[in-house]
Amino acid sequence: MNQILLVDDMPEVLALLGPSVASAFPHAQQTLATNLADGRALVHRHRFDLALVDLCLGDGNGQDLIALLTQVQPHCTVVVSTIYGDDDHLFSALQAGAQGYVLKDQPPDLLIRQLQGIADGHPPLSPAIARRLLRHFQHTGPDAAENLSLSAREREVLGLLAKGVRIVDIAQALEISRFTVGDHVKAIYRKLNIGSRAEAALKARSLGLI
Repeated sequence: MNQILLVDDMPEVLALLGPSVASAFPHAQQTLATNLADGRALVHRHRFDLALVDLCLGDGNGQDLIALLTQVQPHCTVVVSTIYGDDDHLFSALQAGAQGYVLKDQPPDLLIRQLQGIADGHPPLSPAIARRLLRHFQHTGPDAAENLSLSAREREVLGLLAKGVRIVDIAQALEISRFTVGDHVKAIYRKLNIGSRAEAALKARSLGLI
């Protein structure tokens, strides 16, 4: 991680968040934004490897910035940093493209470990959020791969995707084109009714693929 964007409308939160990010990625440069408009402008001007975005900004919804980042900087890992742990905020953020979801009230050392796990392909999720996601999937019906209609190839792709393997590397590992991998990913997301790598990782774990 070389370039990191932090977006929160409370400067005191940014002041607390910054040291944790610096501990996780000591050589990275941090760029701060205190509103949605500034965040949008920065996304259009600079390339970021990681973005931590608050959902409730003074001039709009952080989900709009998440969607923009997902569209124009698909390489960027987007993580929600918020006080809201309810289903409405959680699932709408994941559907917008967030790849992680952490709560601001968790201990800084836990946040540092979660951010460091990004390098190993682990989606940063607060424990309460991970439990909520698992309960959601447990209540959506049987998790057997047969019932989800995933093909053997799709299960392979899902397992690699959930481990954080890049699309191009999945293609090389399976000896297929990256466009074919992209088609498999779209089919997986559609069949599992998910919209992010974070959800894919949890689903793959529930299926025993990782």
